[in-house]
Amino acid sequence: MNRKQPVATPGAPAAIGPYSQAIRAGDTVYLSGQIPLDPATMQLVEGFDAQVRRVFDNLQAVCREAGAGFDDVVRVTIYLTDLAKFPVVNEIMASYFREPYPARVTVGVASLPRGAAVEIDAIAHLPGPEDRG
Repeated sequence: MNRKQPVATPGAPAAIGPYSQAIRAGDTVYLSGQIPLDPATMQLVEGFDAQVRRVFDNLQAVCREAGAGFDDVVRVTIYLTDLAKFPVVNEIMASYFREPYPARVTVGVASLPRGAAVEIDAIAHLPGPEDRG
């Protein structure tokens, strides 16, 4: 039995390389980094705010396909080409997540695929029977 199960949904951009949108291993889902590609057109959306929202929408679609939601996300890594935009990311992220917020790392990078300004990946833990109240 394969302990790694790929997760794929048309609600997020198809992988643009040799990787899966996410991999489920037991109760943990490892979501690949998403850049702000519109899944219908595979084109980068314009405007920084729109890019951040598109990335979170893409991640949310993959989470749902894996049987998870943003309440199940335990860690997020954000990659930004301009760390001065960090307050905007905070504001938008707060509209997608609620307390307790996931752990987070933010990294400034020189560039991202396709000229994106932001990329985000995540790790989710699926609730087991003991987590359901």
